[in-house]
Order: sequence, then C-alpha cells, then structure tokens
Amino acid sequence: MEALRQVGAKLTVYVHPSNAADVRRAVARQLSTLLFSYEDRFDGVLLAHDIFFESNKGKIMDGLVPYFGVPVHANMLLFSPQPNMMLEGKVEMLGKESIHVVVLGVFSAAIMADDIPQSFRFKRRGHGGKFISQLDNQHVIKKGSMIRFSVKGVDTEMNCHINGSLMPPHTGSMVWLSVHDAEYASEINSGKRKSKGIKIEQNVQDDTTVNNEDSVVNSERPHKSRKRTVAE
Repeated sequence: MEALRQVGAKLTVYVHPSNAADVRRAVARQLSTLLFSYEDRFDGVLLAHDIFFESNKGKIMDGLVPYFGVPVHANMLLFSPQPNMMLEGKVEMLGKESIHVVVLGVFSAAIMADDIPQSFRFKRRGHGGKFISQLDNQHVIKKGSMIRFSVKGVDTEMNCHINGSLMPPHTGSMVWLSVHDAEYASEINSGKRKSKGIKIEQNVQDDTTVNNEDSVVNSERPHKSRKRTVAE
C-alpha cells in the first residue's frame, strides 16, 4: 500500500529519574502513547516503532531538571495517505449516496455519490444494498467487499479521515479488478505489490515533542504547522 512508509528518526527522549531503572521501557511507553493517532510532526499516523539506543549515557535537560535526555534511533512504520494515492479497504456500510470503508482495520474513509461513477447503480436488498456496474454486472460492491480507491483528501483533524474516489481507472472491487483489469492483475502477478508496499526513508529527523510527568520526546527538525486538510 502506497501510504505505508518506514522512517528512521533520530530522537532525544527525556526521562524522569523515577524511570531510570528501566529506561528502554520508559522510552517505548512514551512513543506508544502516540500510536494510532495522526501526528503532523511525523506527517502521518504512527503504527509501530522499534528503538535503538545510540549511547548508554544521558544528559540533564536544561530547565527541566532532573529530567535526563537519552538519544535514540527509532524505526517507525507510518500511515501517510496523500491525494492520488491508491488505498485498499473493506466496505463496512453503503447506501445510495455513499460508501464507507475501513482501511487497515482502523482508519475510516468515505466515498460520496459525486465520486462514484455513474455506471454504478445502487440496488437495495432488504436492509442492505449493493452497487452494480452497468458495464459489467459481475462488478459488484457491497458490504464486506474489499475495494481499491483513490485518495481525494485527508482530514487530519479527524485522525486521518479519508475522502476517497472511485472515478480514476484501476479502482473498484479488488476481486473484479484482479480478473478484469490487466494493469492491476499484472501488478499482483508480478509481485510488485509486495516490493512497493512500504516506502523506506532513512535518516529522517522528526519534530516530536510530548510532555507528561514521565518523559519528554524531542528532536532536531523545526516544527511544521498543522494542516487541517490535505486535499487536491
């Protein structure tokens, strides 16, 4: 998935002396407080992390005595959807005016009527319904379907809520695409999806500042202002 990227970041984590007996646990616990929420300091959502200590020595932080700083290198897995990226998710709910999808089992996405091709017709069945393509009635999107869609915009204030679109080519039901879309099928069969799945960035220094009574995380890159929405 294009939106997944692995980042190597140099951080300094400031720990209270009460946690000096197990510094690794204190550092890991502090980073874990950031999991599954959008952080513009990382330009994405932290999904997982692995830390390595650069030194076995700490340094007292000026003005926050008796906190001491521990330099660490963190490998972080981030979810950073951007406009025009392709994502995949499971349809959780749909109606005539929208399709609601969950990506990676955590992040919500909505595809509104204007972003659903006119070739799809909604047919209600009992308490549910489904979209059926008039170009091929085997192309069906219903609750539980895995679909591929394009990112139209991202609302970071709503913890990375995604606005999606089925208008671009190579989008729709993944089952149908794997059989009827030559480019998508070729991508799967050639194994490119695995090699392209995670983008790896090295030597990135992320602006990270978190304060609580236990520890502080800091780094060296200037802070970027938060953007409410990432859109085309």
